[in-house]
Amino acid sequence: MVDGRPPDDTAQTFVSHLVELRDRLLRSIVAILLIFLGLAYYANDIYAFLAGPLLKHMPAGTQMIAIEVASPFFTPFKLTLVVAFLAAIPYVLYQAWAFIAPGLYRHERRLMLPLLVASTLLFYGGIAFAYFVVFPLIFGFLTAAAPKGVTMMTDITRYLDFVLTLFVAFGAAFEVPIATILLVWSGVVDRKSLGEKRPYIIVAAFIVGAVLTPPDVVSQSLLAIPMWLLFELGLMFSRFFVPASTVDDSVQIGGG
Repeated sequence: MVDGRPPDDTAQTFVSHLVELRDRLLRSIVAILLIFLGLAYYANDIYAFLAGPLLKHMPAGTQMIAIEVASPFFTPFKLTLVVAFLAAIPYVLYQAWAFIAPGLYRHERRLMLPLLVASTLLFYGGIAFAYFVVFPLIFGFLTAAAPKGVTMMTDITRYLDFVLTLFVAFGAAFEVPIATILLVWSGVVDRKSLGEKRPYIIVAAFIVGAVLTPPDVVSQSLLAIPMWLLFELGLMFSRFFVPASTVDDSVQIGGG
């Protein structure tokens, strides 16, 4: 403030944006908590559903264990909180979209909204692929590979950490088409040169699969191959997204 005059419009606009951001974050947190409270009663059932792929392959007479005193209580609730967040993702992304959309150009809004919806569906698809396809194969392999005389009895907390890591890995891996489209759309790389780098991308996919999955060829391939195919899908759809610099140039030429 200078000579008792109010701050300029820029400062007021910045503060209003911060207030709006705070409100939208609070709405997202409240939505997650409400879903969590609605699911809390079914926490044990949710964990039993998650543990299903492992329990089906464990030797007869064995079961999962809890090596910490409080883990039978806290672990299912931890999983339920994660499920609540995943269920609230569409609403959280809507709040994010409502915050950034006013600052985008019309053509950017027209293209960003489908990308936002697609990225959400792809993330869910990655989690579903991990649970229904990857988990039965991984746990079947791991239980069969146990040395003679070793009884497999997995701790419930360790199991939860393991599957959540795979969920994040496969959910992120299924975002490859979105990343490919954004690279082309932003002008960082063009479609032709990106297509020419296909052999390096395939190698990189298998390296990522080796880092993010258990040390067996099956799970590594189950992550790497979908990543490669999704890259091809993103490369195919990137033709519909004109690089931003091209759009700007055409606007300037049309205006001149």
